[in-house]
Amino acid sequence: MAEKTTKEVAGEAKAISIELIKKLKELSGVGLTDAKKALVEAKGDFDKALEAMRKKGLTKAEKRGDRETREGVIDAYIHDGRLGAIVELNCETSFVAKTDEFKTLAHQIAMQIASMNPLYVSEADIPEDVKAAKVKELEANFKGPEKMKDQILEAQAKKAFSDKVLMNQPYILDDSKTVEQFIKEAIAKTGENITVKQFKRIELGVTE
Repeated sequence: MAEKTTKEVAGEAKAISIELIKKLKELSGVGLTDAKKALVEAKGDFDKALEAMRKKGLTKAEKRGDRETREGVIDAYIHDGRLGAIVELNCETSFVAKTDEFKTLAHQIAMQIASMNPLYVSEADIPEDVKAAKVKELEANFKGPEKMKDQILEAQAKKAFSDKVLMNQPYILDDSKTVEQFIKEAIAKTGENITVKQFKRIELGVTE
């Protein structure tokens, strides 16, 4: 296949909107030129460009993921007096915790919890005995190749829990992204690590 000419490459770059370039720049923490280059290489596919940069370790959100979060807010969402959720959302500084943007984020996550009823914040929070019980249940009906049994059962168990893990759920206000991706966008905007510490969902007449 012939290499593209400088004119052709320039034409592809021009076709990519400045808004898309700025969005990738904001999420990744690189300059406009690098963001534009990544989008050209991904042929304008934003998710593909972001994933490529993530694999290279270029995103701000990934770099901030291990920083401690000791500040934050507790927020609640009540729907029609019949169900509600309370969430503890943490960040690094009291300055960010007091902003309207952070408080709104906490409220939106409380809405997510009330609406989608997750049981765990992340996959790491699923108890080992619960995982083991699910694998045993799946194993009883396993019909795949024996040599791939462990990998297949692990993948099936992960899928079975996916809708019960908050971070893996599609975000209710924009189902093109997960809750984890939504929070990472907030991390990029605030410049601080943000974590969901704990949550509780209550529904009238329903007990655990």
